[in-house]
Amino acid sequence: MNLIIVRHARPEKIENKEGDGPADPPLSPLGVEQAKAVAEFLMSERIDRIVTSSMRRAYETAVPLSEKIGVDLIQRDDLRESDHNNPTYIPVEEMTLDSGPVQAFLNDPLAIFEGDYDGFRDRVVGAFDHLIEEHAGETVAVFCHGMVTSVYLQTLWNLEHPFLLQPDYTGITRVEASSQGFRTVRSVNETGHVRHLIERPTFGRNT
Repeated sequence: MNLIIVRHARPEKIENKEGDGPADPPLSPLGVEQAKAVAEFLMSERIDRIVTSSMRRAYETAVPLSEKIGVDLIQRDDLRESDHNNPTYIPVEEMTLDSGPVQAFLNDPLAIFEGDYDGFRDRVVGAFDHLIEEHAGETVAVFCHGMVTSVYLQTLWNLEHPFLLQPDYTGITRVEASSQGFRTVRSVNETGHVRHLIERPTFGRNT
């Protein structure tokens, strides 16, 4: 079977007050255009299922493709991002070196996994293994998140850490899975469909 793994489009910034619950931002206006672009790009392919993280930014990214090809969306909690309990979501394009999330990452990169990297990795790999088992012979588009994709690739390639591969918004990664248990990565972070719609981070500049 074939997995088409798509990172969500650009979301809005959200900073909830204490007690307001986790941040679950919608797509920004730019993100809406990115979601339309990835739908246009994928609509000509044979896609049997569309699966999405239960987080709003992933679900909204998948909606245009669902509407174009007439395939219903299936939501899964086990595809949620590592920061799904965080009350703040700041797109990396809006971060600077003195941003709280950047400082936290520099102090302890694994802090983004809320102290349980192994649990996050096992959840992500388990989600993809289940999809592979349940949808043999099919092509499944999976709309999820940056760290979900990165950790899955880290596991497949036995990389030292998950930060070596960071997909862009609506970047597409393709994995072919055989019934014998083989996993072949066919492409990583395809972005030609949104090259004109990608912002580059101002990381390292206090602007």
